[in-house]
Amino acid sequence: MSQDTGAPDANPERATYDIEATETKWQRVWEDLQPFRADDDSPREKRYALTMFPYPSGDLHMGHAEVFALHDVVARYWWQRGYEVLNPMGFDSFGLPAENAAIRNDEHPDTYTRANIARSIESCRKYAASFDWSRTFNTSDPDYYRWTQWLFLKFHERGLAYRKNSPVNWCPNDQTVLANEQVVGGVCDRCGAEVTKKELTQWYFKITDYAQELLDGLDELEKTWPDRVVTAQRNWIGRSEGAHVTFTLHAADGERDIEVYTTRPDTLYGATFMVVAADAALAAEIVHPDRAQALEDYLVEVRKASDIDRLSTDRPKTGVDLGITATNPVSGEEIPVWASDYVLADYGTGAIMAVPAHDQRDLDFARTMGLPVRRVIDTGDDNPEETGVATSGDGTYVNSGPLDGLGDKASGIRSIIERLEADGRGSGAVNFRLRDWLISRQRYWGPPIPIIHCPVDGEVPVPEDQLPVTLPVLTGADLKPKGTSPLGGATDWVNTTCPTCGGPATRDTDTMDTFVDSSWYMFRYCSPHDETQAFDSAKVNAWMPCNLYVGGVEHAVLHLLYGRFFTKVLNDMGLVDFREPWSAQLNQGFVINQGKKMSKSLGNGVNLGDQLAAFGVDAVRLTLVFAGPPEDDIDWANMSPDGSLRFLQRAWRLSGDVTSAPGADVSGGDLALRRTTARTVHDAAELVETYRFNVVVARVMELVNATRKAIDSGCGPADPAVREATEAVAVLLSLVAPYTAEEMWERLGHEPTVARAGWPVVDEALLVEDTVTAVVQVKGKVKARLEVSPDISEADLEAAALADAGVQRAIDGATVRKVIVRAPRLVNVVV
Repeated sequence: MSQDTGAPDANPERATYDIEATETKWQRVWEDLQPFRADDDSPREKRYALTMFPYPSGDLHMGHAEVFALHDVVARYWWQRGYEVLNPMGFDSFGLPAENAAIRNDEHPDTYTRANIARSIESCRKYAASFDWSRTFNTSDPDYYRWTQWLFLKFHERGLAYRKNSPVNWCPNDQTVLANEQVVGGVCDRCGAEVTKKELTQWYFKITDYAQELLDGLDELEKTWPDRVVTAQRNWIGRSEGAHVTFTLHAADGERDIEVYTTRPDTLYGATFMVVAADAALAAEIVHPDRAQALEDYLVEVRKASDIDRLSTDRPKTGVDLGITATNPVSGEEIPVWASDYVLADYGTGAIMAVPAHDQRDLDFARTMGLPVRRVIDTGDDNPEETGVATSGDGTYVNSGPLDGLGDKASGIRSIIERLEADGRGSGAVNFRLRDWLISRQRYWGPPIPIIHCPVDGEVPVPEDQLPVTLPVLTGADLKPKGTSPLGGATDWVNTTCPTCGGPATRDTDTMDTFVDSSWYMFRYCSPHDETQAFDSAKVNAWMPCNLYVGGVEHAVLHLLYGRFFTKVLNDMGLVDFREPWSAQLNQGFVINQGKKMSKSLGNGVNLGDQLAAFGVDAVRLTLVFAGPPEDDIDWANMSPDGSLRFLQRAWRLSGDVTSAPGADVSGGDLALRRTTARTVHDAAELVETYRFNVVVARVMELVNATRKAIDSGCGPADPAVREATEAVAVLLSLVAPYTAEEMWERLGHEPTVARAGWPVVDEALLVEDTVTAVVQVKGKVKARLEVSPDISEADLEAAALADAGVQRAIDGATVRKVIVRAPRLVNVVV
């Protein structure tokens, strides 16, 4: 490829630029100029552009390429609009992938991680992402996880970090527990192994204390967050209104009360048995001695199933009769108590009242075990006892004592709650599906939990001046999961002294879930090198909440919910003055190939490095942005990076054709081209702000074509309107194709960098249209296009349309039934 001298091209269709040399050149310039370094003290209005914290798994792939390209459009646009922009990048470097790689290679996880980080940074720089590299950090650095541990201690002080024994999700492959949110479809979201249950003592964050506020906050976020993310969080939090109902259990060792939660207390007369989660402590406590062995045998099978499997409606129902009864608090009826796996131990008290006529899982269980079914709501459907299909709709109460004949559900619920409260056997209640966040992991590569266990003083927080509690050096076989944390084998590290009494004590050997690290990293970016505090509150309050957060929808519940929770706690601690961390969010789709997710086994993988080498960074970025709306998946098999490259070369050639001097008076330039330029620039701003980046690219393509047409049709390269249009192309392209844009800007006689050139100023008068094109349809087909005044009335537009000769021919004497007018753009004639 030939380098251009700046003079008009002798052969414009062949002239282009050397991609590799251009990329190398501008990387050096940007390194010297640091155009994207955010200034905390700048008087300009601040904007915070954040992309989701990446894990340094290796070199960049097509997914990174897409999200960085989309994110960069906004960040660069904000710089052009005159904002001071914080656009940082760091690495979520703790976690299982690095640890598993270290085991395979007999090395320390930090070695693997740092090599990947160095490779990722080099690739990001080549990819021309506008990150402020002066703020980079890694979560596995002691300087960072010191403050993760400090935040844990602050949560512990507030009663939000606690330890308890309970059945937990267990990944048999990774040999560690998982939070509920990390079990997807019954399997581990990291390795895909089927998740089982295990009884362990674990650390939790009390996210349920914030359940209602996390739900309420979505009412405001739904204006600027994707609908599917808001819906996912609402469903996961799962607020329901109902009642706590007290049943009396008649166990072998005497009577005891047990409370259950139900959303339909009005169906209590239909409760013909109770079910206790087989793996709940309650089941073992109340089982009749004659049935204890049967329960123990059943538990062996229960622990093999995931929560997802257990809740499935089409799974065969199994269970064990516990050999005891309970008293229904409204009917006085004695009903049997069973244990089954379709009830979860962490749902309320781990027990439910079963109303089989109106709940399908209860009905399936009743039919399998031969238990009674009693309909208490007549919905007009056939009797569930006969059909095997539970009825869940509204209707008239039957077999319900004082409710019989009532047809209003709200009144029925209210009446039963009033009776339960009067009898002291229950009360109205709100319940949430959300459970507390299990944060401890039985793996090495994560922040150690800063708690010391003393036989005298119990759980003792590590004093703040002893933070960070750094990881001992373990490699290879010492890291292999054994069902307990590898840290347990580091006896010199584990054995310590109690900060309270000075006696012998041991460190907690679990580490924190990596989602803890990524729940507060956005605050640290505001003062990343502060050695005295987790973050500078004044700087955080100046930059945050983040104006836009870009990342994958797969984190709709996991990371996004946890980050919102952290922010609310930090606000309650007085460290930040807002309660939501991200004002707006944008999800990108996936990059697939040949209709399927990229996979080596399918042979459809696309190597990003190969694409960059073949077409250049700009062409790949342009292709990804132009492919469609950001949230749509991109099938690379249908993309044309070579077409993108050809367009970029056409745009670049314009900059070589311009012969007018920089700053030339444009007022006398070609009016039609000036109008096109003004409209393109004006519309591009709105399009970026509404995330229609692909349309921005389309409009720039139209402007390039219009400029070329103006040059070739007699306007000439000396017309200042050509310079104005070409400079606008360079600035708009800087959002998507920064290397090409820089080359164009330099050839146009400007100092670098175009990224800080400023948004083109639009003469508002050029946006006023003298005429607009009104489309006239007859029987749904376009029959005329009329040039009319933008201010034309509906009556005048209708008259003009009906008077048009082409429209008259299309009507051809038929009766005009209706004329629909949308002045000044559309007339639809119905005949």
